Amino acid sequence: MIQTSQIMGQLVLLGAEAIAQGALDAGMSGIYAYPGTPSTEITEFVQRSRYARENGVRSSWSANEKTALESALGMSYAGKRSMVCMKHVGLNVAADGFINSAITGAGGGFIVTVADDPSMHSSQNEQDSRFYAEFALLPVFEPSNQQEAYDMVFSAFDLSEKYGLPVMMRITTRLAHSRASVTSVSPRAQNKLKLPEDPRQFVLLPAIAKKRYRMLLGLQEQLLKESESSGFNALLPGKDHSLGIIACGISMNYVRECFPEGVPYPMLKISQYPAPQSLIKQLAEQCTEILVLEEGYPILESDLKGLLNNTPLRIHGRLDGTLPRDGELNPDIVSKAFGKEVVKGPEIPEFLANRPPSMCKGCGHIDTVNALKEALAGFGTGRIFSDIGCYTLAALPPYNAVNSCVDMGASVTMAKGAADAGLIPAVAFIGDSTFTHSGMTGLLDAVNENSPVTVIISDNETTGMTGGQTSAALGHLENICLGIGVPADHLKVITPLKKNHESNVSVIREELVHQGISVIISRRECIQTATRSKKEKKAES
Repeated sequence: MIQTSQIMGQLVLLGAEAIAQGALDAGMSGIYAYPGTPSTEITEFVQRSRYARENGVRSSWSANEKTALESALGMSYAGKRSMVCMKHVGLNVAADGFINSAITGAGGGFIVTVADDPSMHSSQNEQDSRFYAEFALLPVFEPSNQQEAYDMVFSAFDLSEKYGLPVMMRITTRLAHSRASVTSVSPRAQNKLKLPEDPRQFVLLPAIAKKRYRMLLGLQEQLLKESESSGFNALLPGKDHSLGIIACGISMNYVRECFPEGVPYPMLKISQYPAPQSLIKQLAEQCTEILVLEEGYPILESDLKGLLNNTPLRIHGRLDGTLPRDGELNPDIVSKAFGKEVVKGPEIPEFLANRPPSMCKGCGHIDTVNALKEALAGFGTGRIFSDIGCYTLAALPPYNAVNSCVDMGASVTMAKGAADAGLIPAVAFIGDSTFTHSGMTGLLDAVNENSPVTVIISDNETTGMTGGQTSAALGHLENICLGIGVPADHLKVITPLKKNHESNVSVIREELVHQGISVIISRRECIQTATRSKKEKKAES
C-alpha cells in the first residue's frame, strides 16, 4: 500500500496505463508484448515514457505472445523485474511457457498481465484467464479500479520475488479503457543482475521438474494465507444478512452503483487469488444466500459449490441464471440480479445499433479483396480462409468474401487442410503482422508438401488493427518466404491500387491455377499510418 511519504502526485490514467506507470515506478526493467486490444495501451505507455527511456527500460513489440512471455521470463531469470502483456486469446499462444514457468519459477519479479474481453468487443471469444492461473497454481491480482491497478503492480512484483513465482495481473476491457485519478509514488530502483542460485532451476528435465512441481504444490497453503491477509480482499459489513455478495474485481463498482446510499448486504471484495477461503466461510456463516459477481466465467461460483458443500446455502450467479451466462456485467445487469427496477433510456436507432464496422476508405486491403474476388470468379465459393486483422471485415457486405477466421495463423493451415481434402484452389488471406506471429509455420507445412495453396499476405507494413504498432514483418517478408522454401518464381509482389486492378487479377489468377504452393505479397502502407506520417512531417516542416 502507498505510504504518504512516498506520494509523488496525481495522474489521470486508463486502467491499462495505471499498470504501466505502476510497473515503471515498481522498478521494472523490461516489458514485452504483442499488441492486442484491450492490452495494447500498457506497452504503448511505456514506449512513450521519458522515464523509461532515461532508465533503460526495455519496451519493444515481440513477434507473438509466446516469444514475449519467454523473453520476459529470460529477464526474470537474470534477476530483473519484467512484465509480459497480452489479451486473453494471446495467453493461448503463450500457454506452453506460462504453465511451465510456474514450475521453473521466477528470479526477478515476473508479472503476466492479461486483459480479458468479456462480451467479445474485439475478440473471437470471452475466455477467462483466471482459469489458466488456477490450472497453473499461480496467484492472481484482479483490480477493482485504476488506483488498485497501480498499487497491485508493486504487490505483485513483491509477491513474485518472495515466493519465486510468476504472478498474473488480470484486467478486463472496462477497467483497461476507463480513466480515473491515480496517486503515484516515488520510483523504486531496478534490480541488479543476479543469476539463479540453483543453476538447474530452469532446466525442466523430468527429474528436476518433478522436484520443482512438488515445491509449487508446497507453496499453495502460503499463497492462500497471502490472499487471506491481503488488503485487496475485504469482508465488508451489512445489516441485511438475507444475502451475501461476493464481488470480484471491477464488479464491486457495479454493486455500489446499485446502492448509492450504501450496500445493505455483507459483501466480500475479492481482488487477489487464490480465493480467500476463510473470508468466504465467514460470509457464508452470516447469510442464507450468496450472489457471486465475477467478470467472465463462473470460476469462483463453481469453486464455491465444493468449498461450501456442507452448508444449506443457495449460491446464485451465472450458473443458475441469476446473471447472464455470457457477456460482461454492468450496473443494469447487476441491478436486475438484486430485483431492482432498471430504468431504460431511449432505444438506439436500428441503423446505428446494427451498423457493422468497415475497412477504412482508401485501405489497400479493399483493392486486394476486390482483385482476389474477380480472380476467383468461376472457381466456386467458400475458398478464402482468412485470419485476425482488419481484412477479416471482408466477410461482411459488400464483399462477402471471407469464409473463415478462427485464430492467428489459421488461414494458412486451414487452407492447406481444405486443399488436402480436395478443395482446389484454396486461398489463405493473412496480414503481414499475423503472418510473422503464427503464419510462418503453416507456410512451412505447405511448402514441405508443395500444397496447391495460394497464400496472399496483405502487407500494410504495420499492425493495423490495434493502432499501427511496428510489425515484426516489416522489410522481411520476401526473405522469410524464400527462406522457408517458397519457389522464387511463385513469390509475387503486387501493389493494391485501382489502376493496377487488371494486372493484379492476372497475377492472382495465374497463381490460383498453379498446382503447388505460391505466395503473393500485396503491399501498400496502411492508410491510417500513412495519413499520420504526413501530418507529422507537415508539423515538423
